[in-house]
Amino acid sequence: MEDLSNINIEIGKKIKNIRKGKNMTIQELADSINKSKSTVSKYENGDISVDVQTLYEISNALNVHVEQLLYIRPNIDKIHNNNIVNAFFRNSSKFYSYIYDGRSNEIIKCVIDIIAHTEDLSYKTMLYMNVKDFDNYQNCENTYYGFTKHYDTLTSMILQNQATPLEQISINILASFLDTDKIWGLMSGVSFRPFMPIALKMLFSKKPLEENNDLAKELKISKDDIKLMKLYNMFTVTQ
Repeated sequence: MEDLSNINIEIGKKIKNIRKGKNMTIQELADSINKSKSTVSKYENGDISVDVQTLYEISNALNVHVEQLLYIRPNIDKIHNNNIVNAFFRNSSKFYSYIYDGRSNEIIKCVIDIIAHTEDLSYKTMLYMNVKDFDNYQNCENTYYGFTKHYDTLTSMILQNQATPLEQISINILASFLDTDKIWGLMSGVSFRPFMPIALKMLFSKKPLEENNDLAKELKISKDDIKLMKLYNMFTVTQ
């Protein structure tokens, strides 16, 4: 049984991080949900519980799904259990992913939260992109909401940018049945700097990776990648 005070702290932390990520002040959030500034501050610090109605009002004010504000216990068995064929995704609800952005010449780190399963055996999923701090990952450049579905040899994610619905991305992870700490995927979608369709390599991990030159080299398009592109006339990612 989780300690209620810990749950309050985690929910408050998410509210605060998302609010800051949207450059909204405590007073602005308080005004939008008809609460005092001190009450919202207590919510964010975990001093008092947020009732269900208020939680929905906060999610509307922040323009996020209410699931983003809920506390997710790490390694929750209800979300991913040992019956899942795709071993990489078993027994965990949070994953870390990395891409390399050649426009800024930097590693972009992301966090993926698997929120809950649905009746059609897919999983509600949040992707937080361009995270600066893993401890406060909800405060990020872009957030995507969608669904993950596991197949025998592939895991597929379809996600939509919450701020710009036009921007929808798909991520396909081959051989996710492998029981490994890291795995490769291919992300495709639309870029807005400049506006164009794109596809790029994406590395997934069960834990944060050291951001160094070796990781950057892995994430960049290699000579072998180019050979495969010429062979298939397609951009492919293999394990």
